[in-house]
Amino acid sequence: MNLHPLSGHDRVVFLKPLVTDPRIQVGEYTYYDDPDGATGFEQRNVLYGYGPERLVIGRYCAIASGARFLMAGADHPTMGVSTFPFTMFGGEWTERTLDIVTSMPSRGDTLVGNDVWFGYQATVMPGVRIGDGAVVAGGAVVTADVTPYTIVGGNPARPIRRRFDDADVDRLCRAAWWHWPVELVTEHTRAIMAGTPADIERIAVENGLERAA
Repeated sequence: MNLHPLSGHDRVVFLKPLVTDPRIQVGEYTYYDDPDGATGFEQRNVLYGYGPERLVIGRYCAIASGARFLMAGADHPTMGVSTFPFTMFGGEWTERTLDIVTSMPSRGDTLVGNDVWFGYQATVMPGVRIGDGAVVAGGAVVTADVTPYTIVGGNPARPIRRRFDDADVDRLCRAAWWHWPVELVTEHTRAIMAGTPADIERIAVENGLERAA
């Protein structure tokens, strides 16, 4: 819960103690790095949060400068001739069009797993799901769901490669090291950073922490 975990480096913030908006939920140890005002994350990096939709980010995620999450409030009506948002300007425009906006289907919550790395100026569109262990390349625009342990890049983002094969991804998802007690994470940081999926699986099994498939 230390807002600035690195002494003398205010550009890095843990987001869990920073976030106050109840529609934004962030897990422990997820950090944002920005030399131009990291504490403005809610205002500068989570945009168009006008509705009830949530942004949920898991634990141990790394978010680089300029990464942005666009919420469903960014959507404009597309069922007719114009996409201009008359409703937002009040008065008779609102009275005549409010029902159009309130009947629009929502793209829903944006859900980010654990141990996800967002590169510089990555953009996440509303309602997508990004799996555990994924990597979003710098400048990528994520418009569709990302499976666990997949690297995506480009605009729109496309899979570049999977970090591990199906069997190893299954091992890692069942081991779910991000849910281990922090003391156990600390004990095995070398294995988490440089070990194999089998190593992580073994530690989880030895400590009775492996999850059901």
